[in-house]
Amino acid sequence: SLIIGKGSALGTTTSMAFDANGIITKPLQPAFQARPSSNQDNIATDTQTTIALGTEVFDVNGDFASNTFTAPVTGKYALKVQVRLDNLDSAANYYRIDIVTSNRSYYYLFDPDFGQDQSYWTVTNSVVADMDANDTASIKFLQDGNGAVQTDIFGSADGYTLFSGYLVA
Repeated sequence: SLIIGKGSALGTTTSMAFDANGIITKPLQPAFQARPSSNQDNIATDTQTTIALGTEVFDVNGDFASNTFTAPVTGKYALKVQVRLDNLDSAANYYRIDIVTSNRSYYYLFDPDFGQDQSYWTVTNSVVADMDANDTASIKFLQDGNGAVQTDIFGSADGYTLFSGYLVA
C-alpha cells in the first residue's frame, strides 16, 4: 500500500491511498448524498420550489447544507437527482425537475397527460456540471399551469428521492 498525505504539525492527513491491487481512494474528495426527511405535500403550481433535503446520507468534506451543495474548488462535478412524485395531476401542462447551479440549469421536463392522474412517478436527472469554487447546486420542482395543488414529493429513508454529487475532475 502507498499512502500520499499532507503533513502538519498535528499529524498527517491521507489525501490519496493506493492498495496492493492498485485501487485508489481519495478520502478528502468532495462527495455527498442527501434525501428528504419528510414529504413535501401539495406543492404550489406555477412556482419553482426547492426540494427540501433534510437528511445527509454522507457529506465528505462538509460541502452540503440547507438543501444546497457548494463547490469547494473549481472543477467538473457529477450531479444526480432522483425524485418520486406522488399524486400527479394529468391536467398540468408539464412537470419539471431542475438541477440548478450558479452557471446554468439542467431540466428534466415531461407532460403528465397519461389519460388519468398518476399515483406516483419517479424522475431522474444527471449532469456533469462545470462549477467554480463557491458555486452552488440545488434541486427545484415546477408544476406548470393547469392542474390542482395536489402533487407531493415523497421523502423516505428508502431513497426514493435523493440528490448526490462528487468532484470528477
